[in-house]
Amino acid sequence: MAIRILFICTHNRCRSILAEAIANQRSGGRLLAASAGSAPQGEVHPLSLAFLAQHGLTTTGLSSQSWHEFEDFKPHAILTLCDSAAKESCPVWFGESTQVHWGIPDPSKQIEPAAQKNAFNHTIDVLARRIQALSAFDVAENSAALKQRLLAIAAQHPA
Repeated sequence: MAIRILFICTHNRCRSILAEAIANQRSGGRLLAASAGSAPQGEVHPLSLAFLAQHGLTTTGLSSQSWHEFEDFKPHAILTLCDSAAKESCPVWFGESTQVHWGIPDPSKQIEPAAQKNAFNHTIDVLARRIQALSAFDVAENSAALKQRLLAIAAQHPA
């Protein structure tokens, strides 16, 4: 059984989109990921799509959407990737899910092209390492073990 993960960033344009694509395409089917935001912008950041493609990841089907669209998803874990999303109260239907903050700086905030490239590549690398570690986890373990595993992964692979 796959571990269902919901990656959340406030605007669901960059980090959460990157994480969704990496998890779904590089976890060997061990993870089923989605991404959402509390205040989605309605479109994925163009550089998110460009850098995913450069890393050989498919961008088909990625979209900026509200966490309200995931009431029936029932994630095992909710991972917030930006500081503002970590401070927000999640909808009540996520109450059973393990919630952990995996903070990563927003690569789209870089203005210089070289800095953007470095920031996106670094973000993708950090997320790929974290997701690889997570995909080795056994979903049959309890939520307390999952939470400890998620916190340890973030500590072992800092942003």
